[in-house]
Amino acid sequence: MYKIICPILIFILLIGCSVNKEETPSSLEVQTGKTNSESMLQQLNIPWSIAKTDNTFFISEREGKIVQWDMTSGKRNEQSLYLKEQIHIEGEGGLLGIALLPNFSVNNEMAVYHTYLNNGRIKNRLIKIKLEDNKWIEEEVLLDNIPGARFHNGGRVKIGPDKKLYITTGDALEPELAQNKNSLAGKILRMELDGSIPKDNPFIDSYVYSYGHRNPQGLVWDESGRLFSTEHGQSAHDEINYIKKGKNYGWPIIEGDEQKMGMETPYYHTDNQTWAPSGIGYDKGRLYIAALAGSAVMSFDIETGESRKLISGYGRMRDILIEDGILYAITSNLDGRGKPSPNDDQLIKFNIQEGENGY
Repeated sequence: MYKIICPILIFILLIGCSVNKEETPSSLEVQTGKTNSESMLQQLNIPWSIAKTDNTFFISEREGKIVQWDMTSGKRNEQSLYLKEQIHIEGEGGLLGIALLPNFSVNNEMAVYHTYLNNGRIKNRLIKIKLEDNKWIEEEVLLDNIPGARFHNGGRVKIGPDKKLYITTGDALEPELAQNKNSLAGKILRMELDGSIPKDNPFIDSYVYSYGHRNPQGLVWDESGRLFSTEHGQSAHDEINYIKKGKNYGWPIIEGDEQKMGMETPYYHTDNQTWAPSGIGYDKGRLYIAALAGSAVMSFDIETGESRKLISGYGRMRDILIEDGILYAITSNLDGRGKPSPNDDQLIKFNIQEGENGY
């Protein structure tokens, strides 16, 4: 039964240590930062993830709908999901990551990550859904029983260059689970498109690709196939990690510059500054990070390690998609921690080349 940057004038360091640091409002005051950008779609309801095919966007909203928007015609559809487990909306949970599956124009299939309740406990699952008559119908469960909690659910879903599904999971407020390779919590998972375990995964009969993560929410590959992920630190020290097969990224034993044999230190961390990074994109040697508490899209040069605020003035940023030199981003100002404008939440378009050159 289905249930229904320009130059920055003021930089204030943010310090936070609560488990829901992602949702801590930023005190960073923004003066400008909207150059070379425009608001394309407005009045979204707490969007979380962007997917795109040709000129059509699909945007997940945490409360359980997918917005389909044709950029050419301007036509907008708010589509309901008919799932076998009801989406549970609490804290950072709800309808989270989405990824269009191969041959989408023919099959109309998408992978979706969402929270739900099971015997009173919050859990997460990854399912395959299909678009039929402007409704999304659950077709298949790809992975179930992923530990969840009010906070730290991970939730990003991406298809890698190897045509495998990658999924980020949080530690579900039980940090020790991140070091337990038998748990799906605090991990980056990898699976075949049909939900089976790839034979070349680092651990036998396991979806685990990397472990020791606190709350990773971004995944992207560069042109050479290197995988980068964003991750929320406990007290600032937010991370960009270069993800390698089978490696341990240290949480909760190490963070920031701390080192321990057999554990990876971050490729970059924010020290005492708080970004609360979520979605991430890549273009021409730079990573672009949607920062929630930082209320900006950050630009990070992979080779030099230079980071700077590129887009600001729109509030909390949740996800990024980059295509042909154009960066698309969604805000998250209606989640109870932002300062929404009458237009929020919004889908924003930004010309990367003009923006970088104009810095």
